[in-house]
Amino acid sequence: MSGPPGEADWSAGITCGLCDHPATRGLARVASGRYGCCPGCGLIFQHPDERPDALTEHRLYSAHDNRIDDPGYRAFLQRLTNRLIPQLSPGACGLDYGAGPGPALAAMLTEAGFPTAVYDPFFAPDTAVLARRYDFVVCTETAEHFHHPGAAFDQIAGLLRPGGHLGLMTRLFDAGTDFAAWHYHRDPTHVSFYTESTLDWLATRHGWRWRRYGADVVILQHA
Repeated sequence: MSGPPGEADWSAGITCGLCDHPATRGLARVASGRYGCCPGCGLIFQHPDERPDALTEHRLYSAHDNRIDDPGYRAFLQRLTNRLIPQLSPGACGLDYGAGPGPALAAMLTEAGFPTAVYDPFFAPDTAVLARRYDFVVCTETAEHFHHPGAAFDQIAGLLRPGGHLGLMTRLFDAGTDFAAWHYHRDPTHVSFYTESTLDWLATRHGWRWRRYGADVVILQHA
């Protein structure tokens, strides 16, 4: 089933998890669930009642085959490092936020001379790393999993030193795309989707400027 749901199908009064806008509207109902769109920041998100619980998330993430030494996975992540590293000062230190079970990106950056700590609520939950500030934060294939993106991006903003960089990798939703046919929402752990309007909102809130590279790489810099 696809197409726009009625008001009763979406539920009135659902607040956006990024900007707290109170009037999100139904966008589509597809096999993976119901999705709404925020008129305030452009975030697209799954209905809160249909998101996976933490145990289901952990089970699904544990099944990912993202090994540190996998050349294919490294090549995928290199699309971000190729854009980020030239913008970093020598010896800059960073954090891989949402590193997952195989923190290949942290290893790649450390090997390149940019020491990178890791944090993941399931696989590297040491919150001591969140008490420090960094020259850069990387967040790859993670932001789409945020149930509460406003709180997550507020936390990330607080981790960056002035002038610091956020390297974001998540598939952006572009105007004119058929959401029902879009593959990205078919992963049951993908619950939040970002548009260029969302990036503008984040930049305004946190004093960032941003540049997009292709479908899924964005570099944001703290002013």
